[in-house]
Amino acid sequence: MEKKETPVSIDIGNSEQKLTVEWADGHTSEFSLFGLRKNCPCVTCRGGHELMGQFEPELFLVEPTRIYKITSAEPIGNHALKIVWDDGHNAGMFRWGLLRHMDEVVSQLKKS
Repeated sequence: MEKKETPVSIDIGNSEQKLTVEWADGHTSEFSLFGLRKNCPCVTCRGGHELMGQFEPELFLVEPTRIYKITSAEPIGNHALKIVWDDGHNAGMFRWGLLRHMDEVVSQLKKS
């Protein structure tokens, strides 16, 4: 696994409404909880197997219409983070590579 896709720490900030991931290459990513929940990569949330891995980066930049909280999060092997949300949803596994890609895309959107 590449250093840029290897997490060294994860911080859940429910009160700040963000998830922070520090990567082995020294980069830090911050994700809004609203954006993460709305971009859950599971087949149910994405609307089919062919859409898994796709996401809507704009949802990380909008004013949240609902407050979400993470009740638990745990690594799945060396490849993903499984998040359990306060609305009971727990089917999404965020691959480390997808999280890093989401961060890169959202960072580019913020610059434009």
